[in-house]
Amino acid sequence: MSEPRHCPAVLVAAPASGQGKTTVTAALARLHRQQGRRVRVFKCGPDFLDPMILQRASGAPVYQLDLWMIGHAHSQRLLWEAAGDADIILIEGVMGLFDGTPSSADLARAFGVPVLAVIDGKAMAQTFGALALGLASYQRELPFAGVLANRVGSARHAQLLEGSLPEGLRWYGGLPRDSAIELPSRHLGLVQADELAHLDTLLDAAAQALAGSCDHPLPPPVRFEAPGSEHHRASPGRPAYRRGP
Repeated sequence: MSEPRHCPAVLVAAPASGQGKTTVTAALARLHRQQGRRVRVFKCGPDFLDPMILQRASGAPVYQLDLWMIGHAHSQRLLWEAAGDADIILIEGVMGLFDGTPSSADLARAFGVPVLAVIDGKAMAQTFGALALGLASYQRELPFAGVLANRVGSARHAQLLEGSLPEGLRWYGGLPRDSAIELPSRHLGLVQADELAHLDTLLDAAAQALAGSCDHPLPPPVRFEAPGSEHHRASPGRPAYRRGP
């Protein structure tokens, strides 16, 4: 049987749709690519618009990774194969972190990939920290990397958001509220990649804005089991609630 492989990875999730998961995932992919790393991105859920954007950002094919659509075994194979030639793996979640059965959180738990929570910080200050804490602690055994703010109004606003985080929750920086880095959308989702003449300029600007907000070293490596391995970290299921400290 083949040996497990190790590769830094995060699953980009949010409290709800419309928080900016794709913009942040694309910015992270382009940033690491600009730094000379090989980036592989996966998308959770039945979506064909987001993967086209993410493919342009990363420079590599983007495939669906979903416990319901393709199952655990095929998801495990895709991750193991990606870990063989990538320097970092990014997975964009679907809807809110705990929405659906199975959810993005279930995927994170199944493969031990830590969650990077994207929260729209617009019109928000200290409540940002409460939201982040709720996402991190709602479900037992959920690996959690930290939190990243989207649509930040100013440097002072970013300080308020970062300062609201409880001890132990890592700040991954933020993206400013700026139309120059916001992926345009319409009623059925994002505008298709080939319709955006300025897409690469937008992705480069988003990457640089993210780099300016915080250091972005590689996350810790995740162990990805080889296809056919029976090892499971956690079985997808209903949320488990924490009732105390």
